[in-house]
Amino acid sequence: MTRTARRTRRTLQVAGVGAAALLALSACSSSDSDSADGSGSSSSSSQKLSGTVTVFAAASLKESFTALGKEFEKAHPGTKVTFSFGGSDSLAASITGGAPADVFAAASPKTMALVTDKKDTATAPVTFVRNQLEIATLPGNPDKVASLKDLTRSGLKVVLCDKTVPCGAAAQKALDAAGLKLTPVSYEQDVKAALTKVELKEADAAVVYKTDVKSAGDKVEGVEFPESAKAVNDYPIALLKDARNTATSKAFIALVRSAEGQKVLTSAGFLKP
Repeated sequence: MTRTARRTRRTLQVAGVGAAALLALSACSSSDSDSADGSGSSSSSSQKLSGTVTVFAAASLKESFTALGKEFEKAHPGTKVTFSFGGSDSLAASITGGAPADVFAAASPKTMALVTDKKDTATAPVTFVRNQLEIATLPGNPDKVASLKDLTRSGLKVVLCDKTVPCGAAAQKALDAAGLKLTPVSYEQDVKAALTKVELKEADAAVVYKTDVKSAGDKVEGVEFPESAKAVNDYPIALLKDARNTATSKAFIALVRSAEGQKVLTSAGFLKP
């Protein structure tokens, strides 16, 4: 073989190796691109979601999470989202006690810690919204409540959430910030129970979340107070260790944290994280 022929053969071999490398790189890039934009395997797996997701969530999330659950089921035929709403502390106790659940959305990091401390979560909790307190009064505000201090007036029937519940802990924090002492006619186990007392006219006022005042419509009237800015609650969400439907549960959490989910939550009165 001549020197020229050997050089030509070597050049073709190098070119062949280079072409193979480029093809491999192109294939990897295509795969990465598909995964990134959701048009590849991640999309096909999301289309196969099925089964039930059981979500334990703070009572204040009832309206917005119910709406998101319906959206999720519509987007993923064959799935079902069931909810258990209540005080975050009691929900946490149920989870650590072995109650079957896939996702936990708490109204405070402190109540989420009741679950993470027992190592009952599969993922690190992530804050997805925040919530601020507001005073709920009877329609028309007949008692002329204009401030947190007004709730301490003699004869006014005020309801608070129990101090172990996030809304109660936040209310106490706001009262402490204002240097006020308040003895309510009752402590309720979750924020919806406190709000219901006013809706049924069994109380003149209650310290609840802005989201609850908004969801109640004309059944109550909301009164903002500056001390609430010192007691804003972060809401964390996490996949639970004993989740029976991991893929579908993760997809629901993704919806909650997505732009679409945030739109539903902020329209309900929640603050962005």
